[in-house]
Amino acid sequence: MKDLKYLAAFSIPFVAILSLILKGYLFWATPIFTFILLPILELLLPVDTKNLKSKEVDNKLKRKLFDWMLYLNLPLVYGVLIYAFFLVSSINLETYEFIGVVFSVGIVLGVNGINVAHELGHRQTTNERFIGKALLLPSFYMHFYIEHNYGHHLHAATPEDPATARYNQSVYSFWLTSTIRQYINAWNIQKKLLKKNNQSFFSIKNDMFWFAIFQISYLLLIGIVFGVTVLQFAFFAGIVGFILLETVNYIEHYGLLRLKNKSGRYERVKEMHSWNSNHILGRIVLYELTRHSDHHYKSSKKYQILDCHDESPQMPFGYPTSMVLAMVPPLWFKIMNKRVPKKMVI
Repeated sequence: MKDLKYLAAFSIPFVAILSLILKGYLFWATPIFTFILLPILELLLPVDTKNLKSKEVDNKLKRKLFDWMLYLNLPLVYGVLIYAFFLVSSINLETYEFIGVVFSVGIVLGVNGINVAHELGHRQTTNERFIGKALLLPSFYMHFYIEHNYGHHLHAATPEDPATARYNQSVYSFWLTSTIRQYINAWNIQKKLLKKNNQSFFSIKNDMFWFAIFQISYLLLIGIVFGVTVLQFAFFAGIVGFILLETVNYIEHYGLLRLKNKSGRYERVKEMHSWNSNHILGRIVLYELTRHSDHHYKSSKKYQILDCHDESPQMPFGYPTSMVLAMVPPLWFKIMNKRVPKKMVI
């Protein structure tokens, strides 16, 4: 029964579906649930620092339940999305209702879409990677698969990494720099991969071309089938989805930098180069993303067996709460700057 705790990750799309059914002011139920109710519950619930024993790790790796809980996000995310398309196309929404639906669906795209895509993007099977890329599509962030796996994990906690927020950089500035630089980096990485395999830039193996084609086709199809209003909705919901991801990126590595050794090369990624959170609710809802230090220490580890390391810098709050705090830069700096190891500040 303990393994079923990750079903709580479906609470956000469940609330989103409920809000779409009930309509009106309840279109705002998902952002209220995610960024008000969950942070309050995180403050009330205990922090869990326990790690699994080796026998427990083996048992959890054998259970396909953990994988299927990820796979189920594909029909769930697209189900919410398509239901919203029909809803927006069939009724005249007030401005506040339209914005509420955009945020509700956008949060689902970020939490149950991109976050799950991140986990599956580290898997070795083609089918799992396909599901991951499909979950990135509605947020127009398919390039994340390339940049994250071949760029971020190599350059994390260095100035070369666009997904590492600088000390005293606001989340609003980070949204802009990270989004633009990650897309440019993805193209540069793609060109290097093609060159390494003796393939031309215009090769059919250029995934970045395919990603652009799929995402443009997705929007064109929506516009043709549902019309301009739904096209606008899909566009803005996708933006909310990837902004949510970038906010998570912001809090995961904020202010942490790897030092250079005598040879001038950066030290290898260690547990101290990502912020860790053991707040139980955030861990469950985000499929253990909050144990990010261990994920970077060994990216091949599945979410259900990630560990907490004592040497990892600890966030004072869970991820949902921290994301809210990041929206108020002076408050974020006041709380987090004193926690950044002084030797990492440049």
